[in-house]
Amino acid sequence: MPDEGGGARTRRWPFAVAALVVLVAGVLVAAGVNGALGLESVPAAVPAEAMRAAPEAGLVAAPELDAVSLPASGTALERRRMLLAAESVASALEGRGRPKPRVEEEAAGGAVLDVRLTRSLPKGADEAFRLRSRGAGYALDAADVAGAANGLYAVADRIRSGTAVLPAAENGRVVVPRLPLRLTDHGSVGLEADRAAFAKGTDYGLNTDAVGPALLGHAPWVDAAAAGRIGAQFRQFVDHALAYGYNGVVVPGFLEYITFDGVGDGHAVYRAGDPHIARARAMRSVFGPIWQYAHDMGMKVFFQTDMLALSPPLKRYLGDIDTSSPRLWSVYRAGLHELFTALPYADGVMVRIGEGGGDYKLPGWDYHSEIKVTTVPQVRAMLTALLAQADADDRDLIFRTWSVGVGAVGDMHTDPASYHQVLDGIDDRHLIVSTKYSLGDFYSELPLNTTLSTGRQRRIVEFQARREFEGFGALPNDLGDLEQRALRTLLAANPNIVGVWDWTQDGGPLRAGPMTLYLRAGFWQMWDVNVYLTARLAWDPDVDTAAVTRDWIRRTFSADPATVSAIAQVMASSRRMVTDGLYIGPYAGHRVRALGLEPPPMMWIFEWDIVTGDSAALDTIYRVAKPRIGEAIAEGRDAVALARRMRALIDATPASSWRDPRLRQQFADTMDYEVDLFTTLSSYRAMTLRHVQWLDTGSAKAKSQWKAAEKQFREDAHAHQRRYGGYVALPAYNFTAANIGMHRADRDIAMAWLARGLLLALVVAGALGTSPGQRLLRGAPGSAALRALWLGMTRPWRAGTVAPAGRVDRTLVWLLPAAMLVLSRAVFTWFAAPAHLVLTLGAWVVFAAALRWLTRGRDRFALSAAVGGAALLRTMILLLALVGRGPGRYWYDFWTAPALRSFYITVAFAAFLWVLAVALLTSRDALSRRRATGVTLISAGAPLAVLGGLIAAIGLERALTIWNDQMALLPWGLSRILGITTYLGIPTDLPVIAAGCGLVLVVIGALLTGRRRRAPA
Repeated sequence: MPDEGGGARTRRWPFAVAALVVLVAGVLVAAGVNGALGLESVPAAVPAEAMRAAPEAGLVAAPELDAVSLPASGTALERRRMLLAAESVASALEGRGRPKPRVEEEAAGGAVLDVRLTRSLPKGADEAFRLRSRGAGYALDAADVAGAANGLYAVADRIRSGTAVLPAAENGRVVVPRLPLRLTDHGSVGLEADRAAFAKGTDYGLNTDAVGPALLGHAPWVDAAAAGRIGAQFRQFVDHALAYGYNGVVVPGFLEYITFDGVGDGHAVYRAGDPHIARARAMRSVFGPIWQYAHDMGMKVFFQTDMLALSPPLKRYLGDIDTSSPRLWSVYRAGLHELFTALPYADGVMVRIGEGGGDYKLPGWDYHSEIKVTTVPQVRAMLTALLAQADADDRDLIFRTWSVGVGAVGDMHTDPASYHQVLDGIDDRHLIVSTKYSLGDFYSELPLNTTLSTGRQRRIVEFQARREFEGFGALPNDLGDLEQRALRTLLAANPNIVGVWDWTQDGGPLRAGPMTLYLRAGFWQMWDVNVYLTARLAWDPDVDTAAVTRDWIRRTFSADPATVSAIAQVMASSRRMVTDGLYIGPYAGHRVRALGLEPPPMMWIFEWDIVTGDSAALDTIYRVAKPRIGEAIAEGRDAVALARRMRALIDATPASSWRDPRLRQQFADTMDYEVDLFTTLSSYRAMTLRHVQWLDTGSAKAKSQWKAAEKQFREDAHAHQRRYGGYVALPAYNFTAANIGMHRADRDIAMAWLARGLLLALVVAGALGTSPGQRLLRGAPGSAALRALWLGMTRPWRAGTVAPAGRVDRTLVWLLPAAMLVLSRAVFTWFAAPAHLVLTLGAWVVFAAALRWLTRGRDRFALSAAVGGAALLRTMILLLALVGRGPGRYWYDFWTAPALRSFYITVAFAAFLWVLAVALLTSRDALSRRRATGVTLISAGAPLAVLGGLIAAIGLERALTIWNDQMALLPWGLSRILGITTYLGIPTDLPVIAAGCGLVLVVIGALLTGRRRRAPA
């Protein structure tokens, strides 16, 4: 082989400078990635729950009343409200086997519950009542109709639950609700028990409109018969909520009731003849009286909307949608005034800015919402304008802190400093701020929300009865102790808390879980206990929650002491069972930040029922839980054992002791489902955690435990799907993502061996390219190619000193790097992610093709050797990362080991840039510096332009979904529920930007490679 000449020595310096530049670039990229992916975890101050079952004391005999006497004074509507409450007392007595008393005005004689409106109660005692014994009956005093109705509902509840109607300590005591505002959602009103829709289990739509079944696409716009059914459902729900002690309801809607006749000449938004006008008037005419029923029965009515709420004509009218502009909000002010004028019973509106988009759109309905209020100036502009209108109309504005965005608005739900930055100085008397009780979404294992301890505004606390992340209410889940601890703590910290808002059906997709509709379909009683408890706690945060649960059991399931005791024990065990079965405690007990976000404590079940198989979640969970990994796995088995004991308690109760044997069967079915589900989840958690433990340690014991757990999981998952797949009452969990992750994990061992084989082949090929290797080959075909590639890997400035001996050398010099690229990337993707191969190999193919075409007509052997050697160097770095325990270990280190991640990214990215640098510096041997620069820019820009354009044509979200489904790196449900781009804040126009940058590079390169015109002589 010819030795390097003196000229070649002088050419080392450009390569040395390039090496330094690419290393610096690698360090910068590594720092940026580390900042985005950094894993942090600190122990969380999770409230310690202490559930207990109240001792069974036996039922108190129901009183014998001859009549319920109502005052003859008041308006017809007021008398109707009291009559509804009095009928509740009468039906409660009848349900306890007593003769049904008559309900009449000014009843006399016998044992009477005498209701009187009086001024003798303390001043400001709105809603209060006083119950006294009087002769054979009782006297119920109240300052107004609301207090009288509350007292009657309280009496009815005590009768149904078998407690004393008038405990001695309460005789003559004024009862005042601790929290004056006690809101519910609108329940299951308007939802259809459509078995086909629920059976799919994949409808993650989040629209909660109650009016959908009654909407028509043409005049008269509303189906009167369907609206009548919705009205009946709403009246049933209101009557139930009143009986439990609630005094307000939140119904969806705002824009669909508005014509914007107060904007401009009345037709600035909707032109004359626009169907939106006729449709809004029809909505008012038909649904206005339906929602008014709640007002007539004494409940406050709030209309709920996301902002920005939009329709196509409104969006056109608003133009650029500058949500910091008073002009924009003046339009919504006019709409708000119109709502309060057209529906005068409305007490206010509730506004959310943190969710919106297509998932919330009602199919066939052209009203929609967009997340456009994301900065502090925008929020303050919105609140200032809407509160000015609320003040003018003397209505309330409830603002929810559930939010998204960069900075303070994105954090105001959980960060007190951000809350103050957004809301300080906005102390309007009509403003109420609504916030979830937990530091995040409605998960367990979360601290209490510290923002509820601060702020000068009136506050309400949000609770969820049908816990969406904990089986959608299908599992026993008594929240009494947790909610009591939350309310007591928050009320002690903040005197401005004035109420609660309890979600009886809302939260999450309405058709992706069990087909249970509150009060109407399925075993809705399973979470009715939380609706009942929240109302009782809002009246008295110090109430004995165990006794309240017992009261609910008596009124719902049974009066038999042994059966009540058994159910009470089940409910008292329910929280531990849920937290052990659905959470991985050593992980869930920490506040974790990863991917620049704060993932929820139940990350292994991503959003509702999708058991995840992605490396980001599972590797992070293992890393946090690693010191207590045995405990994390044992929790799953403990949950199964506890569920079996709970099932045995229900099985031991005779059907005859239940008020309705069908309820016993539903309860027993629920417990069977719980045992089955937790058995499957237990084996899955053991499998995944042992697999990651093997990735981390290489332990033979961990490997054996992983494989044993995998065998068990396959059996359990198959049995779970066979039993509950398509069962709408208790649907199977979704293990699609889990199976994807499992199949990739199964290939880790084989991929590690393949990586070792490829690395060995690469080392052998490199050794044969050294001087001793060349002496061994003695000029055999291909030896020159191996020598040139070795120099390309180690000293690319010398690659041109090797002359090819023939076609074999000219072929091998590009075929070997190409083969190694293909095989190494296939190993990296478990031979299971063609999308990744299309992206990475496609970039290499376009780069190489452009480089070869632009250097046609010249001997490209030296260029191929230098670039191919640099590519082999990059491949060697990847293979070194895979030889340990395959791609699984690669991603484990990537997600959880910052130092290793930084080192790898630095070296790998520098090696990638090194390929471009080598192409530039080597091509200068055959081209001018200007043309060499142009050729390199075109070759680098072409992949960006081609692949960026391809992804733009597919759509970034869809492309990321396809890629992630095959690589199993991020939660499989992310794109199906939230969207990868939305959740991670990735600009959707990124492929267009990339393609544009690529085209710019190509154009600049073309200008540099073009021939210069000679100046005229």
